[in-house]
Amino acid sequence: MITGSIVALATPMKVSGEIDWEALRRLVNFHLENGTDAIVAAGTTGEPTTMSFAEHFDVIRTVVEEVAGRIPVIAGTGANATSEAVELARYAKEVGADYCLSVCPYYNKPTQEGLYQHFKAVAEGANLPVILYNVPGRTCSDLYNETVFRLAELDNIVGLKDATGNLERAEDLIERLKGSGFMLYSGDDATACDFMLMGGDGDISVTANVAPRAMHELCVAAVAGDTETAHQINTRLMPLHTVLGVEANPIPVKWALNRMGYAEAGIRLPLTWLSEKYHSTVGEALQLAGVIEA
Repeated sequence: MITGSIVALATPMKVSGEIDWEALRRLVNFHLENGTDAIVAAGTTGEPTTMSFAEHFDVIRTVVEEVAGRIPVIAGTGANATSEAVELARYAKEVGADYCLSVCPYYNKPTQEGLYQHFKAVAEGANLPVILYNVPGRTCSDLYNETVFRLAELDNIVGLKDATGNLERAEDLIERLKGSGFMLYSGDDATACDFMLMGGDGDISVTANVAPRAMHELCVAAVAGDTETAHQINTRLMPLHTVLGVEANPIPVKWALNRMGYAEAGIRLPLTWLSEKYHSTVGEALQLAGVIEA
């Protein structure tokens, strides 16, 4: 079981939009040196929807190679076509990923039965442990708790990333699944501290891209039930949690990584570089969190 801070890794790109493979490897080592507990490669923050299949595969492979078994790698393998989600998960297994993260199919708006059958097919075809990913704000497809409970009974489905930010729903999930071995992760940094203090196993985090050590320490404290320490760290990071959502993820976090010197100013259309009006806002949050100097 993975617990703690799991970074939803941004994919560094050059100004031209090409993937910067050298910067990607440096970024992986930045996380290894700063306590990140696991890495999601080519998840939402990694911009896989703008990549070719070959690029998507190569990002996963590169992260697995650079990590070299030191921490778990979770491959982002979601797709709105079930056959593609299975193909991506199979490739992730071939190159050595430890888990796959499979998002609810986006755009086509399946029913709850459709979601169940989709993930069942992924679990049966992937040959890799599957972590479900519910982010209705992006997909227009909401995986209800009752469907999660059905899916949790399947052998190869081992966890959930819940990015709804709804703590009432999270409490229900935790109460009914805690102790079963099914892993429950927040996917919403602003509510992740409370999610973990209620019994969640960790946070698949955007903030961890730029503040990996602090997010690791926050998650360690929260998972252990150390409310005081967790709240102290979370209060310091809250401005960062907030401003990394001022425009669509990963726009703000890629600007922040550029400001920190870890990546060029590269992003792919239809996403664009962070609007100038937000530069000082994100920069100030980085300073408050101790990520950059004033």
